[in-house]
Amino acid sequence: MRVMGVDPGLTRCGVGVVEGAPGRPLKLVDVTVVRTPSTDPLDARLTALDEALGALVEEFRPEALAVERVFSQHNVRTVMGTAQAGAVAILAAGRRGIPVTLRTPSEVKAAVTGSGRADKAQITAMITRLLGLSAPVRPPDAADALALAITEIWRGGAETRIADAMRRSSSLQLAPALRARHDGNCQEDVRGVR
Repeated sequence: MRVMGVDPGLTRCGVGVVEGAPGRPLKLVDVTVVRTPSTDPLDARLTALDEALGALVEEFRPEALAVERVFSQHNVRTVMGTAQAGAVAILAAGRRGIPVTLRTPSEVKAAVTGSGRADKAQITAMITRLLGLSAPVRPPDAADALALAITEIWRGGAETRIADAMRRSSSLQLAPALRARHDGNCQEDVRGVR
């Protein structure tokens, strides 16, 4: 599976593409940071980001895209820029029919390092090891994008299968006897009812 991870930001937007499967070796396909000057107007920055992300999606053709979910910060301006950049990434995938998953920073840290409180150095060290790289990925935005892609490879398929199974099971009709008991708020054991 080929996944593109996006660590959104207006000034620096990390983009990492990884191939792999759960329980199999991972392969780095590409990693980059898309930059826009903070002195440019917002519309120009978003347009530049849209063009760059669209070109990367076209070039690498990921099967899925993982974007870091915006979390509350004290600096509203930073949150807004991050959210806007994340929306541009989601649109780039959506226009091409690529499924998108939003992942929290702590979820990604836990998946890659085993701790939801890992720092940037720990994430970078694990990314370097997991991808078999000779040198750490820099800057942290790039390492974070790769961590997002790896998390999606490891967790995305299982989560999709679980969601599909839940949808299938909820669409099944309850047997009439079970439904009657359920509707009557009966607390009896209904394991034998089929």
